[in-house]
Amino acid sequence: MTSLWLADRTNQPPPPRTLDAGDRRADVVVVGAGITGLITAVLLARGGKDVLVVEAAYVGAGATGNTTAKISVLQGSRMSKILAKHGPRRARQYVEGNLEGLEWLVRHCAAHGLSVQREDAYTFAQSLQGVPAARTEYLAAKIAGLDVEWVDDAEGGVPFPFHGAVRLADQAQFDPMPLLDSLVVELEERGGRLVQGLRVHKVSGRGDGLTLHARSGAGDEFDLRADRCVLATGIPILDRGGFFARLEPNRSYCLAYEVPGEITRGMYISTDSPTRSLRYAPTGAGDLLIVGGAGHPVGHEKNPASSVAELDEWARRHFPGAQQRYFWSAQDYSPIDDLPYVGPILPGNESIFVAIGFDKWGMTNGAAAALALSSRILGGRTDWAEAFASWSPHEVSGIPKAMMLNLQVGMYLARGWLTPVTRTGDRSPDDGCGVVSGPPWHLQARSRVDGVEHRVSPVCPHLGGIVNWNDADQAWECPLHGSRFAPDGALLEGPATRGLTAS
Repeated sequence: MTSLWLADRTNQPPPPRTLDAGDRRADVVVVGAGITGLITAVLLARGGKDVLVVEAAYVGAGATGNTTAKISVLQGSRMSKILAKHGPRRARQYVEGNLEGLEWLVRHCAAHGLSVQREDAYTFAQSLQGVPAARTEYLAAKIAGLDVEWVDDAEGGVPFPFHGAVRLADQAQFDPMPLLDSLVVELEERGGRLVQGLRVHKVSGRGDGLTLHARSGAGDEFDLRADRCVLATGIPILDRGGFFARLEPNRSYCLAYEVPGEITRGMYISTDSPTRSLRYAPTGAGDLLIVGGAGHPVGHEKNPASSVAELDEWARRHFPGAQQRYFWSAQDYSPIDDLPYVGPILPGNESIFVAIGFDKWGMTNGAAAALALSSRILGGRTDWAEAFASWSPHEVSGIPKAMMLNLQVGMYLARGWLTPVTRTGDRSPDDGCGVVSGPPWHLQARSRVDGVEHRVSPVCPHLGGIVNWNDADQAWECPLHGSRFAPDGALLEGPATRGLTAS
């Protein structure tokens, strides 16, 4: 399961560089080498800060390397949700931040000779039932200051059901990995450093500086010192601030196809379910079609592979002759109040910062977050950043959703410990399958992948949830807060900071 963007890359971290005493100290340590972390690091380095970037895996390993990479301020039905909860002023601030993020990315790519395709973005109705939601998004986008128009037909026509759409012209799309490569080069030219294969698992201290406790894949421990740190990790690795309870982790899937003839231009996402997201991607061998969807809350879907198969069938039906070439998935986090969290991890804490909650729109939101954070750390001010505040009265609007999500967490915690008791016997799972069974005092997660059986503890080390098997990704997922693990228990994604133990 490798994305189109990562397919021709090594995707393995180099051995961690030797960290002498000088390398272990920086003005700012940025945790995470995706779009948000690397842009933040470069902007801080431009401002004269000594910056160290620490990445647990490799550059782009998280959402950035597994995105659809649409750079759009028209974001499905997101604007109507923001407007309904927060009013026109906040909606306009959110748009302003995203526009600045888009413009920064386009300028940077132009300055470095990186390919970007400028295309129209569409939020479309794939059925008559989806038209009211699309119309509502059109009105919300207008109020928020976007120069959108309503269209009954897509320009040039499309082969899939289309019952009208909001269109926003001159948005963008690209391959995100050359962008990350250029940021790494600039970071190091400005005296910054990047360490891959080193996972930060704890941060201590405050007034007299921070100590970041990190561990390499080989188990070696490192202590890093900094005045400030930025957690650009999708979901914070620290439980301070309770962000794991203010975010809903979601998994979604992408398939890339070779398609005979011309591929639909533009970027599309539907308002009605099941979600359909489409764009084309130029490659050396010709354009590919990317189709995304089949999303679900992490660890909650019983059979994700069936939804992916349905998405594949939809693509082949509407694009006859399509041949699948790539399949991948990504994890995104939806904030309870529909606005990102960018700023201090706790109110009044100007030492540890977070940038999270982009809800599948990390290209523009990630760049905007980097602009807001770097400005704050360097002593500047960004007025639109109020819409991205990590702590703000606007979060009151998210309280009902937070209560619902945390009731679900309690339900899945209890169910996870009790359900395996009903599974008896020691039958080995079929290939590609996984099962949790046994009494509560000796639960065991067993899976079989490519003929190899693995047995691990199913207890997530974050808060004790019991993992479920994802048959599309061939991975264990915690339904509480979205931690994910390989069949052998190795940690794939946090907020857990270590893997499942052997059983």
